[in-house]
Amino acid sequence: MPKTGMSDMLKRLGGAYGILLAVTGMALAQAYPAKPITMIIPFAAGGPTDVLGRVMAQRMSEILGQQVVVENVGGAGGMTGSKRVADAAPDGYTFVLGTVGTHAQSQTMYKKPLYHAATDFAPVALIAEVPIVLITRKDLPVNNLQEFIAYAKANQAKMQYGSAGAGSATHLGCVLLNYLIGVDITHVPYRGTGPAMQDLQGGRIDYLCEIVSTAKPQIDGGTVKPIAIMTKERSPALPNVPTGLEQGVPNLEAYTWNAIFLPKGTPADVVKKLHDATVEAMKTPMVRERLEGLGAVVVAEDRATPEYLGQFLKSEIEKWAGPIKASGVTVD
Repeated sequence: MPKTGMSDMLKRLGGAYGILLAVTGMALAQAYPAKPITMIIPFAAGGPTDVLGRVMAQRMSEILGQQVVVENVGGAGGMTGSKRVADAAPDGYTFVLGTVGTHAQSQTMYKKPLYHAATDFAPVALIAEVPIVLITRKDLPVNNLQEFIAYAKANQAKMQYGSAGAGSATHLGCVLLNYLIGVDITHVPYRGTGPAMQDLQGGRIDYLCEIVSTAKPQIDGGTVKPIAIMTKERSPALPNVPTGLEQGVPNLEAYTWNAIFLPKGTPADVVKKLHDATVEAMKTPMVRERLEGLGAVVVAEDRATPEYLGQFLKSEIEKWAGPIKASGVTVD
């Protein structure tokens, strides 16, 4: 065969092969998901993140037509489970339900984080924020945030605040509070929210920065005193509790958030399909009702995009770096 003829044939074959690859890629994307998907929840079963994740997984299974299987992988403040996803194949079949702790606070608090949260994952969707509320023992002689600040500055040498454990969201919420108002208060870490709340109710510690969903029953029962919601807007779960902004502390923003991340390198069309399913689940009235019952605020759709989550994550890492470094809180 003449060289020109051979060359033309090779070109045609090469073009056909390229088309075949493109069609195959499109077919694979259209087929996703072709098998069950694993949602890694990087904490033990039964906690707020686990409950939220299971509500989302049930609805997403219906939308995607494949089972979203929940797997709890705790350890290292949630980094163990998140690391598994960072190291997983970027095919869309393993994702993590991340939090402010696993993907923002960990980056400064741990001396050697197991991953770089901003570069080792593909952002999919921000789902919800759960506000933190400042609560005090019921006999602390303060009734609003400015009175609390004045009292704390005058009595900081003898005051104590509790948390669900060193490095927990409840701990770092109060770290931020103390940093902003300029006080140095003794931290008493507990093994979970339950014993910390018991000691607050018993008057053995002075205050907690607690997640709204777990603080609300005690607030409603009058066994603790609510001082401020630590978000820009009031919580629908506690509409009568004013924010820090309303009370003169504009940067008092501490809340947990939940977001979905895939491994870095996951194809854009797979990210989009999982994102679309997540947003559709978030819009489902039953899901919204369940999440709001947990004290969560479902984010607006324009804040649920992968692009928004990527930028939001960087800002959260930067936001928490200052108070964590100033407090001296570190974990090996």
